[in-house]
Amino acid sequence: MLEKITPLILTFNEEPNIQRVLERLSWAREVVVLDSGSTDRTKEIALSFPNVRWETRAFDSFAGQCNFALENLLSNVEWVLSLDSDYVLGTDCEKELNRLCPETWVEGYQFGFVYCVEGKPLRGTLYPPRVCLFRSKTKARYAQDGHAHRLILDGKVVQLSSKILHDDRKPLSRWLVSQSKYAEQEADLILSQPWGKLRLSNRIRKWIVLSPVLAPLVYLFLRGGIFDGRPGLVYAFQRLMAEAIISIKLLERQIAQEGHLKLPAEKN
Repeated sequence: MLEKITPLILTFNEEPNIQRVLERLSWAREVVVLDSGSTDRTKEIALSFPNVRWETRAFDSFAGQCNFALENLLSNVEWVLSLDSDYVLGTDCEKELNRLCPETWVEGYQFGFVYCVEGKPLRGTLYPPRVCLFRSKTKARYAQDGHAHRLILDGKVVQLSSKILHDDRKPLSRWLVSQSKYAEQEADLILSQPWGKLRLSNRIRKWIVLSPVLAPLVYLFLRGGIFDGRPGLVYAFQRLMAEAIISIKLLERQIAQEGHLKLPAEKN
């Protein structure tokens, strides 16, 4: 099965991550890297791997980048392994992928994740499973969903037992900038959808004060993060901060909306 899979990676200034990601993809005949204009050593590191095909495109959205790649760069491959630039395949992923013999009714495979802090795997995570491996010769499309991009796939999806490591080692300053951008998109999504169409997580976020409290508590006490030591506390604070930024963005929009309400003119 490995010879039928072509990995796709989206990048932008991923010098701290890209080498570890590509080292776990040495089995692939070709890895397509679609970059958004990196100014660090991402390109240099990526092209040091002989199986990398480097392409560039101005960024519009994560969904837009993926759909461009599916239509223009991956139209002739059988299976696509779509990875973020901080997704490192676990040590057992290659073996499981090689053993796959997909039935004709299987259109995709879903992975669970192990979250890492500075390379240390955590016991639990709030990061949801994701369909990363799918047939390219279908009507697979990505849609923007808040700050994330969601695969729309017609067909059966099977859960794999191996895990992908979510191991982002970019500095905190970069993480904070990214979270601010993501929070803008999440706030727009939450306020644009009626209550009945919101995911449970976004319903909780709409209550403003709940998600910054609940997210770290769920990880620490329901997912076992309390036993992860200092890396677990880092992740708990990351979730608190990420949810708090979304709450701030929602509050800012509410305040702005109230400011646009016209007060009745005073009578003399």
